[in-house]
Amino acid sequence: MPKLVLVRHGQSLWNLEDRFTGWVDVPLTEQGREEARRAGQKLATLDLQVAYTSDLLRAQMTLQLIMEEMGVQLPTIRDGALNERHYGDLQGLNKARTAEKYGKEQVHIWRRSYDIPPPNGESLEMTAARTLPFFERCILGDIAQGKNVLVVAHGNSNRSIVMSLDKLTKEQVLELNLGTAVPVVYDLTPEGEVVSKEIL
Repeated sequence: MPKLVLVRHGQSLWNLEDRFTGWVDVPLTEQGREEARRAGQKLATLDLQVAYTSDLLRAQMTLQLIMEEMGVQLPTIRDGALNERHYGDLQGLNKARTAEKYGKEQVHIWRRSYDIPPPNGESLEMTAARTLPFFERCILGDIAQGKNVLVVAHGNSNRSIVMSLDKLTKEQVLELNLGTAVPVVYDLTPEGEVVSKEIL
């Protein structure tokens, strides 16, 4: 039975500084690198055949550290469809100071609503609209061939995938939080239906 492993990247510099990151290429902190290594240790017994990651450095660094810990070098597909949600005009801004400027309620709507994007950015709905077709075409294509797949991406692109797999409503997905570098392991049928799910 094929496995799908979803991992959000380790802590980035702007996670640490509580800034909106989006598509800005920000490196991992030392804590983020350690989180990635721990994820690799947790996954060491799995026989993974292929990896997917985004165009962004923090996800690629996390994947590389996971593979180093596992002692493998997986064929890797990088694609912008797995990028983090684009935060538009908020990118680079401190979250607390943004709340002072625009009001807590407005920033909460931008961050946590399903279909309201920040100025010049993406909503979770828009992120899902680019992530899920790639997931269904490419990643589930590998699952259909019986491959065990590792996806190292971002909070919102991975939330989109979990929303689809777990059949969450748009209200339920807003309550879903994925920890940095915490592996979520699915056993799937070749058709992509969930048999079991474990958070390591």
